[in-house]
Amino acid sequence: MRSMWTAAIGMRGQQFNIDTIANNLSNVNTTGYKTQRAEFKDLLYTNMRRNNIVDDQGRPVNLQVGHGVMPAATKKSFKNGSLIESKGEYDVGINGEGFFAIQLPNGNIRYTRDGSFKLSVEGNSKRLVTSEGYRVLSDTNNDIVIRDGLRDVTIDQMGNITAKDEGDNTVNLGRFKLVRFINPEGLLNEGSNLYSATVASGDEIPIAANEMESKIAQGYLEASNVEVVDEMVKMISAQRAYEISSKVIHTSDEMLQLISNLKR
Repeated sequence: MRSMWTAAIGMRGQQFNIDTIANNLSNVNTTGYKTQRAEFKDLLYTNMRRNNIVDDQGRPVNLQVGHGVMPAATKKSFKNGSLIESKGEYDVGINGEGFFAIQLPNGNIRYTRDGSFKLSVEGNSKRLVTSEGYRVLSDTNNDIVIRDGLRDVTIDQMGNITAKDEGDNTVNLGRFKLVRFINPEGLLNEGSNLYSATVASGDEIPIAANEMESKIAQGYLEASNVEVVDEMVKMISAQRAYEISSKVIHTSDEMLQLISNLKR
């Protein structure tokens, strides 16, 4: 019976939905995490009878039966998460659109909303890096270096970084490289809070200081934008749909059993 296979495919689809929801809930405390939503589409249809109208007579509608559902995409929401005060000197959150640019050891560029940066000591200087040690880029595509002797590092709302030297003079250390994308939903998740650009997302578009609508907040981190209550409601809905599909399989099995017993 077609219904058994269709219901089984529906159960697989709801399992994928639950997997997506579980990933959202497991990242509820991940800095800069953006929630995902599973999207589905129906499968091919069997045309048992097509519409046919001749001289105002005939069948105005088709007679079709579907074959179930399949996952179509996972849509990521880039709605801003709340900025939580961390009081870390090198913690920065983006209030608005944009990404920090990160350079991997192989020279490739990645992007992140996670501003929990650290210092990596190299000789008499320190470089701003991510938790994995990847280098944070400035708007000149160079490392952000804090040489020995500088103190009171300050990051303004435009992403400019300054510090005080031994003579209490202000030293400019550069500005974060902030970028945006025409279609951020097309970015590819790579784990470790990193994204890579794709054909779907388009190339990076640098955000100049005089064009910034977003604000950089020093001493704050962007929390995950996962809404736990919404995810719980989605999980209950997916569970009910899974149960209904399993009930369809059970009902189809009972119908087959009745058919097989007719000859007795």
